Amino acid sequence: MPQLDTSTWFITIFSTIITLFIIMQLKISSYNYPHNPEPKTAKITKSLTPWNTKWTKIYSPLSLPLQ
Repeated sequence: MPQLDTSTWFITIFSTIITLFIIMQLKISSYNYPHNPEPKTAKITKSLTPWNTKWTKIYSPLSLPLQ
């Protein structure tokens, strides 16, 4: 039965790790990060709905008079 030749494993694994490291560094360095992140100001728009101007009361079933 032939023996498995493991003499090139170190070079293969080492070069793979180095290649993956370089690729990840290139990917990370291509991102543009904001220099001064600031929260966005949200514009509050008031919608005109009929129930905004009316006074309404919600009755709980327990507070209704007994019949």
